Amino acid sequence: MLVTLCSAAKSFGAELIFEGVGLTVNEGDKIGFIGANGAGKTTLLNVLSGEISPDEGSVSKKTGLSIGYLKQNSGLLSDRTIMEEMQSVFGAALLARDKMEALSKRMASEPSGALAKEYAQAEESFDVNGGYHMEVNIKKILNGMGFADKDATMRAGSMSGGEKTRLALAKLLLMKPDLLILDEPTNHLDFKTLQWLETYLADYKGAMLIVSHDRYFLDKVVRKIWEMEDHAVEEYNGNYSAYKIQKAERTAYLIKEYKKQSNRIESMEEYIRRNGTRASTAMRARSRVKQLAHMEVMKKPRKRQKAPSFSFTFSKQPAADVLFVKDLALMVGGDNLIIAEDISFELKRGERGAVIGANGTGKSTLLNTLLQKPPGSPGEVVWGKNTQAGYYDQENKDMKPGLSAMDELRRRYPSLPENTVRSLLGRVLLTGDDAFKRVSTLSGGERAKLGLAILMAGEYNVLILDEPTNHLDLPAREKLEEALKEYEGTLLFVSHDRYFVNALAGSILEMENKRLVMYPGGFDSYTDKKAQAQQPPAEVREQEEKQGARQSAKEARRDKAQARQKLYELETEIAALEEEEREINHLIASCPADYTLLQEKCARLEEIKARHERLMEEWMELG
Repeated sequence: MLVTLCSAAKSFGAELIFEGVGLTVNEGDKIGFIGANGAGKTTLLNVLSGEISPDEGSVSKKTGLSIGYLKQNSGLLSDRTIMEEMQSVFGAALLARDKMEALSKRMASEPSGALAKEYAQAEESFDVNGGYHMEVNIKKILNGMGFADKDATMRAGSMSGGEKTRLALAKLLLMKPDLLILDEPTNHLDFKTLQWLETYLADYKGAMLIVSHDRYFLDKVVRKIWEMEDHAVEEYNGNYSAYKIQKAERTAYLIKEYKKQSNRIESMEEYIRRNGTRASTAMRARSRVKQLAHMEVMKKPRKRQKAPSFSFTFSKQPAADVLFVKDLALMVGGDNLIIAEDISFELKRGERGAVIGANGTGKSTLLNTLLQKPPGSPGEVVWGKNTQAGYYDQENKDMKPGLSAMDELRRRYPSLPENTVRSLLGRVLLTGDDAFKRVSTLSGGERAKLGLAILMAGEYNVLILDEPTNHLDLPAREKLEEALKEYEGTLLFVSHDRYFVNALAGSILEMENKRLVMYPGGFDSYTDKKAQAQQPPAEVREQEEKQGARQSAKEARRDKAQARQKLYELETEIAALEEEEREINHLIASCPADYTLLQEKCARLEEIKARHERLMEEWMELG
């Protein structure tokens, strides 16, 4: 047992968040935590982590438990560099290393047994605290989390919000706490980074509790689901797909049992009414009264979680050729830095394209450039006749923070009748007082739904969507998918939600290496083509031989073999150097009075350190 909640309850003022919650996180648990936005998931995480206390009940933790908690969109606030931030995890090892270096220099000029003993203690601390594998582990995590092309001296303060969150997650992964608590860790991650994180977490030795709306992610990583609903938490074994089946079965069973009990109660109450005053049956009637008094009455099960209702329609048909793009360049910043070029593609009426790619490749810039191409910039963007494009901005930058949700919708469409405005907001669950909340006080999910309500009101025949599922809970995502499947217009969208892409895309536009490549077919077809491009060498050889490219295949195999051999040699020498360093440190500790030996070995340690650093640089380049 790592953490246990017993009969826990929490309220904020008169608002009940949860009550009667009893849950346990055991060693090695991989738990996915789901529920509607605003259900109280983050509050429960704060209770589990110890940031706040429950109003009722208790929280028990294993002695010495280490918890790593990544809050949603909570990047690092420090101004340290990327490398300094990551190295701070190895604080004890760095102190030990500094001490070893200082002692090594002293022993070279003034050998003594006391210094040798002190050096041995510092070396043991360096080893125990992961010093020998520090550089490799830092590089591994940074590369996996998408920082391979970032300067390690870049300061966290100059990063974007998404980069800060990724760096905070990378640091937590490096810490390897007993319990990893992650609130929406897949936000701001591209496909490549997401796949790496899935593999890493699947092999993680500690326990995990993860809030996520990413259904692919939950299927691949977790083995248990907690669902928060109606101020309580229900536990299901298995991943998200298994949860869906169990949830449906459980709901059907509870509805059946509720109806059975309701019928029984109604029958008993009817018997009491008819027989309570008759002498011959009064005793049996009183017996039923007692039974009713002691019966635990079931709460009526909720058939389905309330979800928004989306619908996108239009009245004016566009031309068959909706969008023509040729030799387009994407530029950012005041100095017009080109981040992608030679972009050419077409969209026909009714087609659906999904733009994917690593963070920073220019996906959002592409959408903005298509809608408003900067004057004088290279390339052509031609929209067909009668096209009316509606744009969904993932950050909702065009909303006025001081306006209410209702006034923001009215500002966009002044001619809309008030009942239509209220109806649109009601469909996305912004009802009652929520409709009069200022935009600045709306949650991320509420702002997203307001943005989609604005889009519904526009009756656009082309929809340009930038990460429309961000901030939406699972029921809302599924409803949006359903509405866009029924939409008869043309769709171009950016999304990292693989379920969403798989459900909607008819073609994939991948941005990579400053270029855009269009793959006809859906997401499954795209992944098949990418997998074929990275197939095993034997299959590559066979295809190349069929194409008459035997010589180039041989050269490629030779280069790969040489690279593998070089990598093996580097790893062998690095391991040998580390082993020699350990042996020297032990020798220094065991022969403190042999000053000649101490001077010789300290000099050798300096040589080993310099050689080790050079080899590690070569290893990282090849790896």
